[in-house]
Amino acid sequence: MSASPPPPGRPRRPTRADIIAPGFSTPMDSPLVPPFPFSFRNAEIMSVVYRTDPAAATALLPPPLELAGDVVMVHIYRMNDTDWLGAYGEANIMIPARLPGMKKAAGYSPWFFLDAPGGIAQGREVHGQPKKFARPRLRRRADIHLAQIVRDRVEVFTATMAYKQRRAAIADLKRWFDFSVNLNLKAIDHIDNRPAIRQLTARKLARVKVHECWRGACTVELRPHIQAPLWRLPVAEALEGFYWRADFTLVAGEIVHDYLARKPQSKRGKGGES
Repeated sequence: MSASPPPPGRPRRPTRADIIAPGFSTPMDSPLVPPFPFSFRNAEIMSVVYRTDPAAATALLPPPLELAGDVVMVHIYRMNDTDWLGAYGEANIMIPARLPGMKKAAGYSPWFFLDAPGGIAQGREVHGQPKKFARPRLRRRADIHLAQIVRDRVEVFTATMAYKQRRAAIADLKRWFDFSVNLNLKAIDHIDNRPAIRQLTARKLARVKVHECWRGACTVELRPHIQAPLWRLPVAEALEGFYWRADFTLVAGEIVHDYLARKPQSKRGKGGES
C-alpha cells in the first residue's frame, strides 16, 4: 500500500538520494543556499581600479597562484533582483592572478563583503569565497556615484566617480584582467578537525547582458579595520572607475587545484579560463 502524500505545509522526509543530490542545502524544509544556476537581473555595479604595492598583493595569494599585475579591482554591487536572495549589497575585492600555464590573468578574491546571509553561505560553502558580513552601498549623490563598504560603522572603503559622463564598453574594464573568472581558496574541515577540502576553485559568469556602461576618473579611500583589512592593499594611484548595469547568471564552476590530492595538480586552461 503506497504512503499518502504529506498534508499541505508538511515537508516530505528526504531520502538518501535527496541528501546526496547536487544543490542540497539545509534547513531541509527551508534551504539557505540556492542551487545552480541562479540569475541576477538589473544589477548595478561600480568597479574601480587602483594601483597597489605588488609585495602586499603577493602576500595575499595562496600558492601556486602567481601575481599578474600591480592593480586592485573593487566591485560594489547593488543586486536589485536575484533568484532566491532578493535585493542586497555585495563587494568583491580582486587582484590579478594566474596559475602556472594560464595565458590570461583572472581575479583572485582575498575578501568579499555582503549583507545577505544566503549570499554569504552560498559563497563560502560552494565557491570557497571568503565572504564576511558588512554593508556595501552604491548610491547616487547629486552628480557622482558613491560606493562604500561599511563595517561596524567604519567606512573601510569609499570610492567616487562622476555620474555618467563618458560611455564605455565592458571590454574596457576587462583590459585590466578578466574579472569574470573568479579564483578562490576553498577551505573546509571535517567535524573531527581533519582537512576535508583545500582547493582553488574558479567560477565564470554566464549569460552576461550589459545594459549600460560608463567610465571616468575615480577617487579611492581606505580606512583601517581589523576585520575588514582592505588597508593591506594600499592605494598608490587611483586609475579609473566604471558604472555598469547588467543581467548575469551564476553557474557551476570547477576545481582548478586540489591541495589534498596525493599529487596536487593544477588545471591549466586556455585564455582566461582555468
